[in-house]
Amino acid sequence: MSKQSKLRKKTVLLILLIVGINLIGNQIYKRFDFTEDQRYTLSDSAIATLDAANAPVVVEVLLEGTLPAEFRRLQSETRQLLEVFASHNSRVKFYFTNLTEEQGNQEELQRQLAQLGIMPAQISIQQGGKKSQELVYPWALITYKETMVKVPLLKNTLGATQEERVSNSIQNLEYAFADGFRKIISPKKKKVAVLKGNGQLNDRYIADFFSTLRDYYFIAPYTLDSVAIDPVRSLEQLSTFDLIVSAKPTERFTDAEKYVLDQYSLRGGKSMWLIDEVMVSMDSLFESGSTFAFNQDLNLTDFFFRYGVRINPALVNDAYHAPIVLATGTEADSQYNQYPWFYSPLSSSTSEHPIVNNIEAVKFDFANSIDTLENEIHKTVLLSSSPITRTVGTPVEIRLDEIEYNLNTVNNGPDMQEFSAGKVPLAVLLEGTFQSVYRNRVKPFKLSEHLDEGVESKMVVISDGDVIKNQMQGNRPIELGFDKWTNNRYGNKDFLLNTVNYLLDDTGLINIRSKEISIAFLDQQKSLQERSKWQALNLLLPLGILAVFGVLFTLYRKRKYT
Repeated sequence: MSKQSKLRKKTVLLILLIVGINLIGNQIYKRFDFTEDQRYTLSDSAIATLDAANAPVVVEVLLEGTLPAEFRRLQSETRQLLEVFASHNSRVKFYFTNLTEEQGNQEELQRQLAQLGIMPAQISIQQGGKKSQELVYPWALITYKETMVKVPLLKNTLGATQEERVSNSIQNLEYAFADGFRKIISPKKKKVAVLKGNGQLNDRYIADFFSTLRDYYFIAPYTLDSVAIDPVRSLEQLSTFDLIVSAKPTERFTDAEKYVLDQYSLRGGKSMWLIDEVMVSMDSLFESGSTFAFNQDLNLTDFFFRYGVRINPALVNDAYHAPIVLATGTEADSQYNQYPWFYSPLSSSTSEHPIVNNIEAVKFDFANSIDTLENEIHKTVLLSSSPITRTVGTPVEIRLDEIEYNLNTVNNGPDMQEFSAGKVPLAVLLEGTFQSVYRNRVKPFKLSEHLDEGVESKMVVISDGDVIKNQMQGNRPIELGFDKWTNNRYGNKDFLLNTVNYLLDDTGLINIRSKEISIAFLDQQKSLQERSKWQALNLLLPLGILAVFGVLFTLYRKRKYT
């Protein structure tokens, strides 16, 4: 066989091989994710939500047009993530829309979007050393069976730079879309009761958390005052809820109320308790420079003791803490300065438990210590103080003058003999079969279906009611976890959302929310300084490589055919 026929045969075989690979590729589709953080691998929860869709899911992304580098990265990551969703479920269709190219009155379009709650983000675009401000709409609209939900692509991180906001948003992309798919595909089923009647926090101080929670569960207030009138009926009504939340009660619980709550837990009801065992008035502290901290009796000691925890009337001082902001100077030229404040512990857990995995530090204010007791209930310490901690017994006077002592401690290092309490539990998860608080005791009222031992249940006890409290900007609640005085953002909201999701067995959302993705951005100042160099390099390097290749190829041909 001649060389020419062999070459022809090899060429035909190569063509057939390429055609065969393409035919197989059209029939069998598989993506391989070799990224270290597995950013293009969907979580099981997101997949399960999409699998429930039985009609087309159409996603319109409004992030299109002239964008700075970090927003182009957000756009690219959004496109790639939607490609992964579409590859998993062919019902997912998506497209990008540039609102600036839409015909018609732009002001009218902006007004219509604002009515839907879709607000633009103002971004800075830098070109040729000139900076300009533009409006973009980093939103996506998901339509399913004539129902639409909006998905924010840009996470609202107060106090963060533009790059930090985009980085946090890319971290949050899968959760944002999985959350949107869940809202529109899977209807709400479970119910959460917000306990009232015992001096709990006013609605405006818990507005941000429960407005977020309302997207996933039915939320309703429930007043325990009805227990005094008809306790049996109150228990039956309370048992229709899957979870109860008591946010910083300040008034005693009656024995009848405790009995209702006890039997609710034994029937399988979940609960989240945010308790202050010590009363401290911040208003008095700021007005007069001092206040007294004293024990408040909520009549819940035996209640929690039976389940395996005890909240002590002692305040936690932590060397790892959030600052307090105080004004100095006269009213005309007052300045706000940050000072160390040991009464505001910051708890950053290294545990891999889904509730606390990969969340920011949680801020406490005048937290109490928790003891865990030996019984058959499984206990998990979710949050605790740092190892450099002390506890302060009550009653005790708290003075702003302590700031001077705090400054000396921070500058010179803490006295380890004084800060020797070690890690003090601040939030504990209880899981198992609870025993009744009123077992072998006189019952407050007659209940025909009394339980001494319940079914499997869960409870979370947090030793600070302010963990759920959002600050106010005038009459408007600020996002939970954001401190308007320091511009710091803490992990309170994610912690509480994870806690509720876990108690209600929605662990899939927790895993997506906790997923961490590494994002790298260009140094804007350095890129501007070295712009000319890299432009020249990108232009000349390919030409240089082509020239070298041409010279070498010419020499090769001369040597071969001379």
